[in-house]
This record gives sequence, C-alpha cells and structure tokens, in this order.
Amino acid sequence: MTIHWIGTGLSSVPGLRRLLAEGRKVTVWNRELDVAQAAVGDLTDDIHGFSLDDIRAAVRPGDTVVSMLPADLHPGIAELCLDAGANFVSSSYISPAMAAMDARARDAGVALVNEVGLDPGIDHLMAHDLVADYRQIAQPGDVVSFTSYCGGIPRHPNPFRYKFSWSPLGVLRALRAPSRSIRGGADRVVERPWHAIEPYDAPLPTPERFEIYPNRDSTEFIDHYGFDPQWTLHDFVRGTIRLKGWSEAWADIFAEVEGLTGPEGDVRLQQMADELWASHAYDPQEPDRVVLFVRLRAERDGAAVFDKEWVLDAQGSHKGSAMARLVSNPVALAAAAVDGGAFPPGVHAAPDDPLMVGEWLAEVGHVADHMAKVNHMDETPQVMRPESR
Repeated sequence: MTIHWIGTGLSSVPGLRRLLAEGRKVTVWNRELDVAQAAVGDLTDDIHGFSLDDIRAAVRPGDTVVSMLPADLHPGIAELCLDAGANFVSSSYISPAMAAMDARARDAGVALVNEVGLDPGIDHLMAHDLVADYRQIAQPGDVVSFTSYCGGIPRHPNPFRYKFSWSPLGVLRALRAPSRSIRGGADRVVERPWHAIEPYDAPLPTPERFEIYPNRDSTEFIDHYGFDPQWTLHDFVRGTIRLKGWSEAWADIFAEVEGLTGPEGDVRLQQMADELWASHAYDPQEPDRVVLFVRLRAERDGAAVFDKEWVLDAQGSHKGSAMARLVSNPVALAAAAVDGGAFPPGVHAAPDDPLMVGEWLAEVGHVADHMAKVNHMDETPQVMRPESR
C-alpha cells in the first residue's frame, strides 16, 4: 500500500526520509514543490503539489495518509481517509472532532492514529513503560506520583532563554490557557503558567536545573496511562520544561499577556508573535535541543517502593534539528506500523502494547544523544545510546 505523506515542513523531513530510505512506497505532497524536492528529491521523484482534490483522487483503500499539517486541518484529512477507506496518522493531540470519528473508523475498518510525535508521543511511550514496570510490584493503596516534562530549548543558551522554530503565536496562546493537574493529592487549577513555575533537577549525565510548569489538562491521561483506581494519586502532572532563568527573562511578556483581552488582545498577541519571531527565531543551521523527563514514584507505608525516570536529551546537528528528529521519526514508525496492520480500526493514540512500546523506545534511543531509564532507588541507569545500534 502507499503511504501519502503531506507536508515537508520543519518537523517533518527526518521521518519522511526514514520511510523513503527503507524502500517504502511513499507519495509526497507539499504546497511548495521546490521545498519538498530540496528535502527528499534525492530519494524520490514521487512529489506533488498539495491539493485536497488531488489527494482524494490518489488515495486508495488500505493506503495510509500522514498529515504533518497544522492540527486544525487534521479532521478534514481524516474525513477524506474515512471516505476512501484509508488509514490516518498525525502527531497532534486527539481533538474532540477526531475522537468523534471513532465509530465511523471502526465501521470503515481503518485506523486513525494520533499523538505519535514527541509530546504527545514519546512521552506516552515512556509513561506506558513505567506503569507496566510498576504494576509488577504495585499494591492497592500505594501512594503514586507521576510527572512528565518536555520542552524544546536552545542548544546554546541565550539571554532570552528560548528560541522559536516556528510561529511564536502558539506559545503565546498557551500562556493564556489554564492547566489542571494533581499536586499533593488535590486538584490544582492554574490560570497562567507563570503562576506555577518550579525548579526541576534533571538526572542527566551532568545534573542540570530547569524550570517547569503544568500545561493543558493532565488528568485526562490518568486512565489513558492505565493508572489503577486503587492507587492513591499524590501527584499527576504533564508539563513544559524551560531553561533556568526563563521566567525572569520572560517577565515583561507575562505582564503584557496577563492584560490582553478581547479582539484587541488577539491583535496585540499576533503583533507580539511577529516581533518575537523577528528577534528570537533560530538562525539557519543553528542547533536546538530537546529534553524530556518522565518519572513514576510509589510509596508504601511511608517508604519508596518504586522510583524510575526516563531521561532524554537530544541536540540538533547537521542531520537536522532535534525537534524534527523526535517528532517525525515516531510518526514514521506509526505510519509503518499502520501500513503493516499493527493498529486495529478506530481512533488511537500512541501504542501501549509492551512489545511495540519497547521497540519504539529502542528506535528513539538511536535518535537521541542521551536516553536512559534511571532507577532512583539505586541511581542505576539503563542507557540507550545511538552507538549501541
């Protein structure tokens, strides 16, 4: 079957090249043909200008369509897949519109697979792995804490403590969004991210301090990660990680965003995004960095019985940005898995099957510069390095 890959933007190319290098039948679609040809023209000439009508005419039953377009366009692409009897893959969160297609996808016998990028994606795999590991010794009443923090940061820290690899508007909008999580056994709602910034000491080869804050609604993932209702949840937080000093460097931005309301506020937010893009975008070939930390700790009778953490650190290089590698390679793994029938019909997020989780994490370990599963009970890491391949 054919994999139709739509979009060859900043976070797309490494995974697309992976599929092409594996010899898979891939048709590439992009708005700008010259951009797509520059990205993968050495591997394929099956490259076409983006057109929904042309894609609709080209997709056949059993094909797989990968959308690397903005998230608000995914439901329309998924609808196209349902009509054609084709599968769908994206790295974005499952939106209400996507979730509503589950019954139709089952009836059509196709898989609509989402949340298979970096965050969401790799973080889900690590969470599933930790929960499966802990279940081997878990008991009802255990007090459990879960945290997951991910972020893209400059490889070479700057005074602003951040750089943008795409439009800053999404970041600014996120600063106006409330979050919900569990802290200290209680529901915690935070109206603005900067109201909940905390330090985080990461167990990298050289210990490093970052700043973290919760985002979105973490509690939606308690059931998704398979947490047993008989466990006592002390903490459950999914959040964003930034360089130490980020909150201080962004203080003026926080203050302005706090006062923006109504249509005029939206206009000003766009102006701010344009200004930030002009002054704090990555330069061509400038290396970025991605860090991800997922930890699960459990206590019984006041003593720790389980405490493990996945640690990932990836840095941009001549092979591409760290963000692009870590978003698009899992997407490529998902496209290959869907093409091979590994997902049943319906709407899905990243897999929780232990075999697939293990295989995908091993592949991610080849992409990251440092990846380890640290046992904080004895500080013993299980390191997955690219050179171990």
